[in-house]
Amino acid sequence: MGLTIVRGGTLILFMPRAARIVVSDVPYHVTRTVIVFFCLGGLCFGQGCSDSTSSPQADSTGSPQADSTLRPSSVRTGSPQAVKAAENEKAPADPVDEILVRLNDRAGEIQTYQCALEHLSRQPLFDSQTLRTGRMWYLRDKKQSLLRVDFNTLKQDDEPEEKYKEQFFFDGIWLTRVDHQLKEVKKHQLIDPNKLKENESIDAFDLLSEHLPIVGFTGTDKLRKEFIISLSDANAAEANDLIRLHMEVKPDSAYKDDWVWIDFWIDKKLYLPARMITLTTEEDVYEISFLKASLNEAIEAKVFEVQIPEGFAQPEVIPLKK
Repeated sequence: MGLTIVRGGTLILFMPRAARIVVSDVPYHVTRTVIVFFCLGGLCFGQGCSDSTSSPQADSTGSPQADSTLRPSSVRTGSPQAVKAAENEKAPADPVDEILVRLNDRAGEIQTYQCALEHLSRQPLFDSQTLRTGRMWYLRDKKQSLLRVDFNTLKQDDEPEEKYKEQFFFDGIWLTRVDHQLKEVKKHQLIDPNKLKENESIDAFDLLSEHLPIVGFTGTDKLRKEFIISLSDANAAEANDLIRLHMEVKPDSAYKDDWVWIDFWIDKKLYLPARMITLTTEEDVYEISFLKASLNEAIEAKVFEVQIPEGFAQPEVIPLKK
């Protein structure tokens, strides 16, 4: 609010300086992300306000002072907040923060997601590796999230690739595993629904991350909490299409007993995870690639229905451990 003083029949109006607003736009090819920093400064929102036309301020006795207009140099000297604001204004934005903001916004837009999947498991101590290929489907709405992973082939070391079908269904409470080699179905309860608040659900991707090192599809708040994240240089073949982050597991992370670090690639076009390489605490390496991905294209509901083939045993139900 302004301060009005009537002195000698003359009306003197003093208006405080408005807060200065600096806006930094984060480049984003599909969505909107704006970081707004509120800084102290000498920028007026109204028209015709400038230092040269500022009215002289009055002292405690009501007498005008000579010229107490705050110049930029005096602002920096007399106001620690302004000094900090000026430093922040000049400081370059953290590229990791910008990347995570864009990834977080993009993840929030997911309604459906599907892709081809490659999962390579390596055991360097035994000079052994296993490559599995398949597909992944994901659906999220206001009530629930559903996730299905099908593995269809398996290649062990230098052996020929063979058909090996195994399916996983996540519905936010149950993980259902269908093993077509053993012709068996197992339902593992992962969440106690009685402990969930009304209309609360656990995202299927979050449940999957407890079994496979797949992160980044449900936002970045958890990534910042669990990892120390830095930007890595992508190689020449990747630089045009991918962004590479290195994520070290924090000592107090929920993943500290399972993973050591994750190298994490983001598709620049889709701005979602494209590839992850994870070192486990047992010194195994998991490499997961998301190929030919599509976002928010229609997926039939029956994709997420568990179909038990003829000749399979009845599902074995494994309740949540207490």
